[in-house]
Amino acid sequence: MENHVSSYKSLGIVLCALLVLTGLTVGASYVDLGRFNVWAALLIASFKGTLVLMYFMHMKYEGKTLILSFIGTLFFLAIMISFTFWDISFR
Repeated sequence: MENHVSSYKSLGIVLCALLVLTGLTVGASYVDLGRFNVWAALLIASFKGTLVLMYFMHMKYEGKTLILSFIGTLFFLAIMISFTFWDISFR
């Protein structure tokens, strides 16, 4: 098993990016984008989740099996969210 240590500089950059994205989330909540409000919130949340997963949970150092399992989970989640949007749009 190989050790991996993240530098404080890279973790600080990721932290600053997360804070900026949180500010963007708050700012986007005050802007009326019509039906794209939910999509904007999901996009920003996806970027934040990816940063947390890759750097703080060290997913970028994991094996291919775990990464494929995670991608499969995201694909299934995307299908479920799209079914929800589809159901709401035809009510």
